[in-house]
Amino acid sequence: MDQKTSWIRYSIKNSTLLISLYKIAGFFLIGSAFVSCNEGSGKNKVNAEVLEVPVFTLMPKDIEVPQTYVCDLQAIQFVEVRSKLEGFVEEIFVDEGQEVKKGQPLFQLSSAEYNELVNSATAKLMQAKAEEKAASLEVERLKVLVDKKIYSNSELELAQSKKEMATSAILEAESILKNAKVGLSYTTIKAPFDGIVDRIPYKTGSLVKSGDLLTNITDISEIFAYYRITENEYLEYMRGELDKDADSEQMNEQVRETLQDEQEEISLILSDGVEYPYKGKLETMEADFEKGTGSIALRVRFPNPDGLIKHGASGKVQMSNELKDVYLIPQKSTFEIQEYNYVYLVDKENKVNVRSFRPMRRHGLFYVAQDFNTNDKVVLEGIQLLKDEATVKPNPIGEEEVYRSLNLPL
Repeated sequence: MDQKTSWIRYSIKNSTLLISLYKIAGFFLIGSAFVSCNEGSGKNKVNAEVLEVPVFTLMPKDIEVPQTYVCDLQAIQFVEVRSKLEGFVEEIFVDEGQEVKKGQPLFQLSSAEYNELVNSATAKLMQAKAEEKAASLEVERLKVLVDKKIYSNSELELAQSKKEMATSAILEAESILKNAKVGLSYTTIKAPFDGIVDRIPYKTGSLVKSGDLLTNITDISEIFAYYRITENEYLEYMRGELDKDADSEQMNEQVRETLQDEQEEISLILSDGVEYPYKGKLETMEADFEKGTGSIALRVRFPNPDGLIKHGASGKVQMSNELKDVYLIPQKSTFEIQEYNYVYLVDKENKVNVRSFRPMRRHGLFYVAQDFNTNDKVVLEGIQLLKDEATVKPNPIGEEEVYRSLNLPL
Protein backbone atom coordinates (compact mmCIF):
# COMPACT_ATOMS: atom_id res chain seq x y z
CA MET A 1 0.00 0.00 0.00
CA ASP A 2 2.84 2.32 0.81
CA GLN A 3 4.61 1.50 -2.45
CA LYS A 4 1.47 2.13 -4.47
CA THR A 5 0.85 5.39 -2.75
CA SER A 6 4.38 6.46 -3.36
CA TRP A 7 4.14 5.63 -7.08
CA ILE A 8 0.86 7.55 -7.43
CA ARG A 9 2.36 10.57 -5.75
CA TYR A 10 5.41 10.33 -8.03
CA SER A 11 3.19 10.07 -11.13
CA ILE A 12 1.07 13.04 -10.10
CA LYS A 13 4.17 15.08 -9.38
CA ASN A 14 5.68 14.27 -12.79
CA SER A 15 2.38 15.02 -14.52
CA THR A 16 2.10 18.39 -12.83
CA LEU A 17 5.64 19.28 -13.86
CA LEU A 18 4.98 18.25 -17.43
CA ILE A 19 1.79 20.31 -17.56
CA SER A 20 3.70 23.33 -16.28
CA LEU A 21 6.35 22.91 -18.94
CA TYR A 22 3.67 22.72 -21.63
CA LYS A 23 2.06 25.91 -20.35
CA ILE A 24 5.37 27.78 -20.39
CA ALA A 25 6.14 26.61 -23.92
CA GLY A 26 2.66 27.67 -25.00
CA PHE A 27 3.12 31.13 -23.61
CA PHE A 28 6.42 31.54 -25.51
CA LEU A 29 4.83 30.42 -28.76
CA ILE A 30 1.89 32.83 -28.34
CA GLY A 31 4.24 35.72 -27.48
CA SER A 32 6.44 35.02 -30.49
CA ALA A 33 3.46 34.90 -32.76
CA PHE A 34 2.14 38.17 -31.30
CA VAL A 35 5.49 39.91 -31.78
CA SER A 36 5.80 38.54 -35.30
CA CYS A 37 2.35 39.79 -36.14
CA ASN A 38 3.11 43.22 -34.73
CA GLU A 39 6.42 43.45 -36.61
CA GLY A 40 4.78 42.37 -39.82
CA SER A 41 1.97 44.86 -39.44
CA GLY A 42 4.50 47.65 -38.55
CA LYS A 43 6.55 46.97 -41.66
CA ASN A 44 3.48 46.98 -43.78
CA LYS A 45 2.42 50.24 -42.15
CA VAL A 46 5.80 51.91 -42.86
CA ASN A 47 5.77 50.65 -46.39
CA ALA A 48 2.24 51.86 -46.77
CA GLU A 49 2.84 55.43 -45.41
CA VAL A 50 5.39 57.29 -47.59
CA LEU A 51 6.29 60.75 -46.25
CA GLU A 52 4.93 63.62 -48.35
CA VAL A 53 7.33 66.58 -48.60
CA PRO A 54 7.10 69.97 -50.36
CA VAL A 55 9.58 70.18 -53.26
CA PHE A 56 10.54 73.03 -55.56
CA THR A 57 12.49 72.97 -58.81
CA LEU A 58 15.68 75.01 -59.15
CA MET A 59 15.99 77.40 -62.07
CA PRO A 60 18.93 79.78 -62.69
CA LYS A 61 18.27 83.44 -61.88
CA ASP A 62 19.84 86.80 -62.66
CA ILE A 63 19.59 88.87 -59.50
CA GLU A 64 20.95 92.07 -57.99
CA VAL A 65 22.23 91.48 -54.49
CA PRO A 66 22.78 94.51 -52.23
CA GLN A 67 26.27 94.51 -50.75
CA THR A 68 27.02 96.52 -47.63
CA TYR A 69 30.37 97.52 -46.13
CA VAL A 70 31.06 99.29 -42.86
CA CYS A 71 32.58 102.69 -43.59
CA ASP A 72 34.17 105.68 -41.86
CA LEU A 73 32.72 109.07 -42.73
CA GLN A 74 35.11 112.00 -42.94
CA ALA A 75 34.83 115.64 -43.96
CA ILE A 76 36.37 116.57 -47.30
CA GLN A 77 38.58 118.97 -45.34
CA PHE A 78 39.63 118.56 -41.73
CA VAL A 79 42.39 120.81 -40.39
CA GLU A 80 43.88 121.12 -36.92
CA VAL A 81 44.37 124.79 -36.04
CA ARG A 82 47.53 125.06 -33.93
CA SER A 83 49.50 127.94 -32.47
CA LYS A 84 52.76 128.76 -34.27
CA LEU A 85 54.19 130.68 -31.34
CA GLU A 86 54.01 131.00 -27.56
CA GLY A 87 51.69 133.53 -25.98
CA PHE A 88 48.56 134.20 -24.00
CA VAL A 89 45.07 133.91 -25.51
CA GLU A 90 43.84 137.50 -25.40
CA GLU A 91 40.58 137.09 -27.28
CA ILE A 92 38.41 134.37 -28.85
CA PHE A 93 36.27 135.62 -31.74
CA VAL A 94 34.20 132.48 -32.42
CA ASP A 95 32.28 129.81 -30.54
CA GLU A 96 32.26 126.04 -30.78
CA GLY A 97 30.07 124.76 -33.63
CA GLN A 98 30.03 128.13 -35.38
CA GLU A 99 30.30 128.36 -39.15
CA VAL A 100 33.19 130.54 -40.31
CA LYS A 101 34.50 131.87 -43.61
CA LYS A 102 38.00 131.62 -44.99
CA GLY A 103 40.25 134.32 -43.46
CA GLN A 104 37.88 135.07 -40.57
CA PRO A 105 39.76 135.74 -37.27
CA LEU A 106 39.44 132.95 -34.72
CA PHE A 107 41.90 133.79 -31.91
CA GLN A 108 44.06 136.70 -30.84
CA LEU A 109 47.28 135.93 -28.95
CA SER A 110 49.37 138.48 -27.04
CA SER A 111 51.18 140.63 -29.59
CA ALA A 112 53.08 143.38 -27.70
CA GLU A 113 56.39 141.54 -28.00
CA TYR A 114 55.96 141.05 -31.75
CA ASN A 115 54.90 144.68 -32.23
CA GLU A 116 58.19 145.76 -30.66
CA LEU A 117 60.10 143.44 -33.00
CA VAL A 118 58.34 145.04 -35.97
CA ASN A 119 59.15 148.53 -34.69
CA SER A 120 62.81 147.62 -34.15
CA ALA A 121 63.10 146.07 -37.61
CA THR A 122 61.46 149.15 -39.13
CA ALA A 123 63.98 151.44 -37.42
CA LYS A 124 66.91 149.35 -38.65
CA LEU A 125 65.55 149.49 -42.16
CA MET A 126 65.26 153.27 -42.02
CA GLN A 127 68.82 153.50 -40.71
CA ALA A 128 70.11 151.27 -43.49
CA LYS A 129 68.36 153.37 -46.10
CA ALA A 130 69.84 156.55 -44.67
CA GLU A 131 73.33 155.07 -44.70
CA GLU A 132 72.82 153.91 -48.27
CA LYS A 133 71.74 157.45 -49.29
CA ALA A 134 74.78 158.99 -47.63
CA ALA A 135 77.03 156.47 -49.39
CA SER A 136 75.41 157.32 -52.73
CA LEU A 137 76.03 161.04 -52.21
CA GLU A 138 79.63 160.35 -51.31
CA VAL A 139 80.12 158.41 -54.52
CA GLU A 140 78.66 161.22 -56.59
CA ARG A 141 80.89 163.79 -54.86
CA LEU A 142 84.04 161.75 -55.42
CA LYS A 143 83.19 161.22 -59.08
CA VAL A 144 83.42 164.98 -59.63
CA LEU A 145 86.69 165.24 -57.75
CA VAL A 146 88.20 162.29 -59.58
CA ASP A 147 87.20 163.83 -62.92
CA LYS A 148 89.05 166.98 -61.89
CA LYS A 149 91.93 164.73 -60.83
CA ILE A 150 91.80 166.04 -57.30
CA TYR A 151 91.30 162.49 -55.87
CA SER A 152 92.55 159.20 -57.21
CA ASN A 153 90.32 156.38 -58.45
CA SER A 154 91.02 154.36 -55.31
CA GLU A 155 89.04 156.83 -53.22
CA LEU A 156 86.08 156.45 -55.57
CA GLU A 157 86.26 152.66 -55.48
CA LEU A 158 86.30 152.71 -51.68
CA ALA A 159 83.17 154.90 -51.64
CA GLN A 160 81.41 152.60 -54.10
CA SER A 161 82.17 149.60 -51.86
CA LYS A 162 80.63 151.42 -48.88
CA LYS A 163 77.54 152.11 -50.98
CA GLU A 164 77.20 148.41 -51.87
CA MET A 165 77.49 147.49 -48.17
CA ALA A 166 74.74 149.98 -47.37
CA THR A 167 72.54 148.46 -50.07
CA SER A 168 73.02 144.96 -48.65
CA ALA A 169 72.21 146.30 -45.19
CA ILE A 170 68.87 147.51 -46.57
CA LEU A 171 68.10 144.03 -47.91
CA GLU A 172 68.96 142.49 -44.55
CA ALA A 173 66.79 144.99 -42.68
CA GLU A 174 63.89 144.37 -45.03
CA SER A 175 64.17 140.62 -44.40
CA ILE A 176 64.20 141.14 -40.63
CA LEU A 177 61.15 143.39 -40.89
CA LYS A 178 59.32 140.86 -43.03
CA ASN A 179 59.99 138.08 -40.52
CA ALA A 180 58.84 140.31 -37.68
CA LYS A 181 55.59 141.06 -39.49
CA VAL A 182 55.04 137.36 -40.17
CA GLY A 183 55.52 136.64 -36.47
CA LEU A 184 53.06 139.40 -35.63
CA SER A 185 50.55 137.96 -38.10
CA TYR A 186 50.72 134.61 -36.27
CA THR A 187 49.25 136.26 -33.21
CA THR A 188 45.95 136.59 -35.09
CA ILE A 189 44.82 133.08 -36.04
CA LYS A 190 42.40 132.92 -38.97
CA ALA A 191 40.23 130.25 -40.57
CA PRO A 192 42.06 128.42 -43.40
CA PHE A 193 38.80 127.75 -45.30
CA ASP A 194 35.02 127.84 -44.94
CA GLY A 195 33.99 125.39 -42.28
CA ILE A 196 32.73 124.69 -38.76
CA VAL A 197 34.64 125.33 -35.54
CA ASP A 198 35.22 122.31 -33.34
CA ARG A 199 35.88 122.25 -29.58
CA ILE A 200 38.02 125.09 -28.15
CA PRO A 201 40.16 123.67 -25.32
CA TYR A 202 42.00 126.90 -24.39
CA LYS A 203 40.00 129.82 -23.02
CA THR A 204 40.85 133.51 -22.74
CA GLY A 205 43.96 134.07 -20.62
CA SER A 206 45.41 130.59 -21.22
CA LEU A 207 49.08 130.28 -22.06
CA VAL A 208 49.65 128.31 -25.26
CA LYS A 209 52.92 127.08 -26.67
CA SER A 210 54.02 126.56 -30.22
CA GLY A 211 52.18 123.55 -31.65
CA ASP A 212 49.29 123.52 -29.14
CA LEU A 213 45.91 122.57 -30.63
CA LEU A 214 43.49 125.50 -30.49
CA THR A 215 40.59 123.92 -32.42
CA ASN A 216 39.66 122.01 -35.58
CA ILE A 217 37.99 123.37 -38.68
CA THR A 218 35.92 120.95 -40.77
CA ASP A 219 34.32 121.41 -44.16
CA ILE A 220 31.33 119.05 -44.34
CA SER A 221 29.72 120.42 -47.49
CA GLU A 222 30.65 116.99 -48.86
CA ILE A 223 31.59 113.76 -47.12
CA PHE A 224 34.09 111.02 -47.90
CA ALA A 225 33.10 107.45 -47.03
CA TYR A 226 36.04 105.05 -46.73
CA TYR A 227 35.35 101.31 -46.77
CA ARG A 228 37.53 98.24 -47.21
CA ILE A 229 37.22 95.27 -49.54
CA THR A 230 39.15 92.01 -49.66
CA GLU A 231 41.78 91.23 -52.26
CA ASN A 232 39.42 88.85 -54.07
CA GLU A 233 36.73 91.52 -54.26
CA TYR A 234 39.32 94.00 -55.52
CA LEU A 235 40.41 91.62 -58.30
CA GLU A 236 36.78 90.99 -59.30
CA TYR A 237 36.08 94.72 -59.43
CA MET A 238 39.24 95.58 -61.39
CA ARG A 239 38.67 92.82 -63.95
CA GLY A 240 35.20 94.24 -64.51
CA GLU A 241 36.62 97.74 -65.00
CA LEU A 242 39.27 96.43 -67.41
CA ASP A 243 36.57 94.68 -69.44
CA LYS A 244 34.64 97.95 -69.62
CA ASP A 245 37.74 99.79 -70.84
CA ALA A 246 38.36 97.16 -73.50
CA ASP A 247 34.78 97.44 -74.74
CA SER A 248 34.97 101.24 -74.88
CA GLU A 249 38.30 101.60 -76.73
CA GLN A 250 36.53 102.60 -79.93
CA MET A 251 34.10 105.01 -78.28
CA ASN A 252 34.49 108.74 -78.75
CA GLU A 253 35.11 111.15 -75.87
CA GLN A 254 31.49 112.24 -75.61
CA VAL A 255 30.25 108.67 -75.14
CA ARG A 256 32.90 108.01 -72.50
CA GLU A 257 31.87 111.10 -70.55
CA THR A 258 28.27 109.93 -70.71
CA LEU A 259 29.26 106.54 -69.30
CA GLN A 260 31.15 108.22 -66.47
CA ASP A 261 28.08 110.33 -65.66
CA GLU A 262 26.01 107.13 -65.55
CA GLN A 263 28.37 105.49 -63.08
CA GLU A 264 26.58 103.36 -60.49
CA GLU A 265 25.29 105.39 -57.58
CA ILE A 266 26.10 104.10 -54.11
CA SER A 267 23.74 104.32 -51.16
CA LEU A 268 24.67 105.16 -47.59
CA ILE A 269 22.99 103.61 -44.57
CA LEU A 270 23.45 105.74 -41.44
CA SER A 271 24.06 104.35 -37.97
CA ASP A 272 20.33 104.42 -37.12
CA GLY A 273 19.57 102.17 -40.09
CA VAL A 274 17.95 104.92 -42.19
CA GLU A 275 19.10 105.34 -45.79
CA TYR A 276 20.76 108.68 -46.54
CA PRO A 277 18.71 110.62 -49.14
CA TYR A 278 21.71 111.50 -51.35
CA LYS A 279 23.68 109.05 -53.47
CA GLY A 280 27.46 108.88 -53.78
CA LYS A 281 29.97 107.88 -56.42
CA LEU A 282 33.15 105.86 -56.13
CA GLU A 283 36.19 108.08 -56.72
CA THR A 284 39.44 106.31 -55.94
CA MET A 285 41.21 103.73 -53.81
CA GLU A 286 44.38 103.41 -51.76
CA ALA A 287 47.65 102.42 -53.38
CA ASP A 288 48.50 99.43 -51.15
CA PHE A 289 46.85 96.57 -49.31
CA GLU A 290 46.85 96.67 -45.54
CA LYS A 291 49.31 94.07 -44.28
CA GLY A 292 47.33 92.94 -41.25
CA THR A 293 43.97 92.38 -42.98
CA GLY A 294 44.86 92.02 -46.66
CA SER A 295 42.22 94.60 -47.56
CA ILE A 296 42.29 97.85 -49.48
CA ALA A 297 40.26 101.03 -48.87
CA LEU A 298 38.01 102.72 -51.43
CA ARG A 299 36.61 106.25 -51.25
CA VAL A 300 33.07 107.36 -52.10
CA ARG A 301 32.02 111.03 -52.19
CA PHE A 302 28.57 112.02 -50.90
CA PRO A 303 26.97 115.48 -51.02
CA ASN A 304 26.04 116.87 -47.61
CA PRO A 305 24.11 120.11 -48.28
CA ASP A 306 22.11 119.88 -45.05
CA GLY A 307 25.17 119.25 -42.87
CA LEU A 308 23.49 116.15 -41.43
CA ILE A 309 26.65 114.03 -41.43
CA LYS A 310 29.53 115.11 -39.21
CA HIS A 311 33.21 114.27 -39.44
CA GLY A 312 33.99 110.94 -37.77
CA ALA A 313 30.49 109.47 -38.10
CA SER A 314 29.92 105.83 -39.06
CA GLY A 315 27.63 104.01 -41.44
CA LYS A 316 27.48 101.45 -44.23
CA VAL A 317 27.84 101.92 -47.95
CA GLN A 318 25.46 99.80 -50.00
CA MET A 319 25.69 98.95 -53.67
CA SER A 320 24.06 96.48 -56.04
CA ASN A 321 26.01 93.48 -57.27
CA GLU A 322 24.55 91.77 -60.33
CA LEU A 323 24.84 87.98 -60.27
CA LYS A 324 23.98 85.89 -63.32
CA ASP A 325 22.85 82.25 -63.51
CA VAL A 326 22.76 81.64 -59.78
CA TYR A 327 20.44 79.47 -57.68
CA LEU A 328 18.52 80.67 -54.63
CA ILE A 329 18.28 78.10 -51.83
CA PRO A 330 15.97 78.90 -48.87
CA GLN A 331 17.82 78.71 -45.58
CA LYS A 332 15.02 76.60 -44.08
CA SER A 333 15.80 73.92 -46.69
CA THR A 334 19.38 73.55 -45.48
CA PHE A 335 21.35 72.29 -42.52
CA GLU A 336 24.95 73.04 -41.71
CA ILE A 337 27.85 70.82 -40.66
CA GLN A 338 31.17 72.55 -40.08
CA GLU A 339 32.02 74.62 -43.19
CA TYR A 340 29.43 73.12 -45.55
CA ASN A 341 25.70 73.50 -46.05
CA TYR A 342 23.51 70.58 -47.07
CA VAL A 343 20.15 70.06 -48.78
CA TYR A 344 18.05 67.08 -49.76
CA LEU A 345 17.56 66.53 -53.51
CA VAL A 346 14.80 64.30 -54.86
CA ASP A 347 15.78 62.09 -57.79
CA LYS A 348 13.63 60.56 -60.53
CA GLU A 349 12.76 57.60 -58.33
CA ASN A 350 11.50 59.93 -55.59
CA LYS A 351 14.40 59.10 -53.30
CA VAL A 352 16.15 61.83 -51.35
CA ASN A 353 19.90 62.30 -51.51
CA VAL A 354 22.03 64.59 -49.36
CA ARG A 355 23.88 67.23 -51.35
CA SER A 356 26.59 69.58 -49.98
CA PHE A 357 27.28 73.10 -51.28
CA ARG A 358 29.10 76.27 -50.34
CA PRO A 359 26.98 79.42 -50.59
CA MET A 360 28.43 82.49 -52.30
CA ARG A 361 26.56 84.85 -49.96
CA ARG A 362 23.19 85.45 -48.36
CA HIS A 363 20.30 87.30 -49.93
CA GLY A 364 17.44 87.81 -47.53
CA LEU A 365 16.36 84.38 -46.25
CA PHE A 366 18.15 82.62 -49.11
CA TYR A 367 21.61 81.33 -49.91
CA VAL A 368 23.06 82.25 -53.29
CA ALA A 369 24.88 79.29 -54.87
CA GLN A 370 26.20 78.17 -58.23
CA ASP A 371 27.05 74.49 -57.83
CA PHE A 372 23.60 73.11 -58.74
CA ASN A 373 21.92 71.99 -61.96
CA THR A 374 18.82 73.29 -63.64
CA ASN A 375 15.68 71.32 -62.65
CA ASP A 376 17.23 69.92 -59.47
CA LYS A 377 14.40 69.26 -57.05
CA VAL A 378 15.06 70.47 -53.48
CA VAL A 379 13.07 69.52 -50.41
CA LEU A 380 11.62 72.76 -49.05
CA GLU A 381 10.57 71.76 -45.52
CA GLY A 382 10.57 68.81 -43.16
CA ILE A 383 14.25 67.93 -43.68
CA GLN A 384 14.55 66.86 -40.00
CA LEU A 385 12.26 63.89 -40.76
CA LEU A 386 14.31 62.63 -43.71
CA LYS A 387 17.13 60.16 -44.10
CA ASP A 388 19.40 59.63 -47.03
CA GLU A 389 17.99 57.26 -49.69
CA ALA A 390 14.51 57.44 -48.14
CA THR A 391 11.54 57.33 -50.54
CA VAL A 392 9.20 60.32 -50.39
CA LYS A 393 6.10 61.63 -52.08
CA PRO A 394 6.98 65.02 -53.68
CA ASN A 395 4.49 67.86 -53.42
CA PRO A 396 5.58 70.50 -56.00
CA ILE A 397 5.64 74.12 -54.82
CA GLY A 398 5.63 76.97 -57.34
CA GLU A 399 8.41 79.55 -57.66
CA GLU A 400 6.07 82.40 -56.81
CA GLU A 401 5.40 80.96 -53.35
CA VAL A 402 9.05 80.06 -52.69
CA TYR A 403 10.53 83.43 -53.73
CA ARG A 404 7.65 85.58 -52.48
CA SER A 405 9.84 87.51 -49.99
CA LEU A 406 12.29 88.59 -52.73
CA ASN A 407 9.76 89.95 -55.25
CA LEU A 408 11.72 88.42 -58.10
CA PRO A 409 10.53 88.71 -61.71
CA LEU A 410 9.52 85.15 -62.61
